[in-house]
Amino acid sequence: MTTTSAPDILGQALLDYHHGRKKAALTVHCNVADDEPLPAAYFFRTLLQMPELERLALDESRGRVLDLGAGAGCHSLELQSRGFAHVKAVDVSAGAVQVMTERGVRTVARHDLLVPLPPTELPYDTILLLMNGLGLAGTLDGLARFLAHARTLLAPGGQILATSSDVRYLYEDEDGSIRINLNGPYYGEVEYRLSYKGKSGEPFPWLFVDAALLSDAAETAGYSAEFLSHDDDDQYLVRLMPLGNYELKIGIPLVAFS
Repeated sequence: MTTTSAPDILGQALLDYHHGRKKAALTVHCNVADDEPLPAAYFFRTLLQMPELERLALDESRGRVLDLGAGAGCHSLELQSRGFAHVKAVDVSAGAVQVMTERGVRTVARHDLLVPLPPTELPYDTILLLMNGLGLAGTLDGLARFLAHARTLLAPGGQILATSSDVRYLYEDEDGSIRINLNGPYYGEVEYRLSYKGKSGEPFPWLFVDAALLSDAAETAGYSAEFLSHDDDDQYLVRLMPLGNYELKIGIPLVAFS
């Protein structure tokens, strides 16, 4: 994850692309897969260039929207074009925040996933976590913390619309068997690092959570989970909604999570 002391690798690539270097591309390094290029153009997709899961999430968005891990702001800009009056785009990358501001996203902020928002901004009707956005939680423990925190951000009847995927295929042998260490960390907890123009960022955790495990995590955190769609690459879009009587079931007031 980008910090103030580490180079803003993602932000630099986005700035270069936005300012005319259309071939700008990051390299993604992963501890369980080969290095892959990631064109900066990916973060500037138009509606027609977005995968079906993302288009569906935008169609399902309502009310006041908080777009987490917004990148270059493509989803926020699309919602603004549809007449959404309040869309806030958040990213930890300073370069991404600058790009979104220059592109016309009206409300932009730089902060981390779990940083409390000012009470005057709350609540939100929709929280978006797209582009495998649940990965921002980093780990299963991080997912639990985020789901607890998200309850403090949502209006009654509010929703989280998020995408993730099952990456067990990364551990598949040629004969179709799966090589997973059941005594080790969850196989969807991976580590990434980004590099660009000879500079390398700090490693950061990323979470890919399979649908069954997400259902369990949602239930534990007091959410309903509705899987709206999935694609051929084991990616899915889920709607998570807090259960209104969750605080009564566990005997702890919601303020304890803030």
